[in-house]
Amino acid sequence: MIRHYLSRYRWRKSSYSPDESDDCVEIRLASGELIAVRDSKARSHGALTVPPQTWQTFVHAIQQDVLNPAQGNDS
Repeated sequence: MIRHYLSRYRWRKSSYSPDESDDCVEIRLASGELIAVRDSKARSHGALTVPPQTWQTFVHAIQQDVLNPAQGNDS
């Protein structure tokens, strides 16, 4: 079960999120050096785990604004 693997690590949220806000994505290191990602508004729903390279690619895409829906395909 994923909770067992995540119990030793602290969750972090984006530095862009206000401290008092629960509207954010939280991340943490998980077992096997995976990155765990969860919705702070739905913590009991579990977490998605991805390899560090996948997380880095995702963050890079956000930083480059590649994931902006306004720039998506018009098809």
